[in-house]
Amino acid sequence: MSIDARIVDDLIANDISFVTTVPCKQLAGVIAEIDTRDAIRHVPCTKEDEGMGLCAGAFMGGKRPAIIMQNTALGVTVNTLATLIQYYRLPLPMLISYRGELREPVACQVEMAVHTKAILSQMNIPTYHFHRQSDADELDPILKYTFMCNKPVAILTDATFWGGYGDQ
Repeated sequence: MSIDARIVDDLIANDISFVTTVPCKQLAGVIAEIDTRDAIRHVPCTKEDEGMGLCAGAFMGGKRPAIIMQNTALGVTVNTLATLIQYYRLPLPMLISYRGELREPVACQVEMAVHTKAILSQMNIPTYHFHRQSDADELDPILKYTFMCNKPVAILTDATFWGGYGDQ
């Protein structure tokens, strides 16, 4: 089974029925896999903070949501995370491609990587960093945790998790 199918299987097993995404090359396989599953409504969006608003609405409408995004846009979401997601104690799993580490081919990606974990820590958002595909064994308990305690969680998936940067 591909890692993409495994991730989507865990989403479905945890009753996540609404996912919003922002385009991401590393997460493209997961996004494509979501599109093959009738159990999940996929609503693409143009900005991560917009996606969080969609997830909040889905949760208030009785759905379990998730967002798929890049860490490079985390800064755009700080206000939405604090004043909507955290203030109203909304559970929100955030599957985040973690760009900007060693071997990153795009220089501007590096700067946000320096700040990603610090921002999440400052906001008291539990953060899990997947380096190897075997780390995905933790996805199911992480998803259970976020819905049990009504908190957002960040699941950072770096290039090593996805098989390296390749020809990017």
